[in-house]
Amino acid sequence: MGPLPKRKVSKTRRDKRRSHDHLSPMHLVVCPECNQYKPAHQVCPNCGSYKGREVLAIEEEA
Repeated sequence: MGPLPKRKVSKTRRDKRRSHDHLSPMHLVVCPECNQYKPAHQVCPNCGSYKGREVLAIEEEA
């Protein structure tokens, strides 16, 4: 037989342990080039710029 808990874990104790397991919303900032929301400290997926210069060449859909 393997190790088993000696006592039932109460709902309160279980929920206290899980209180930090939630997901936090993604932090979005406004891109200074195209004024669209983008993740902070990442290349803008809309215009391809980062820190005021173009890093990715984004192709326009026809």
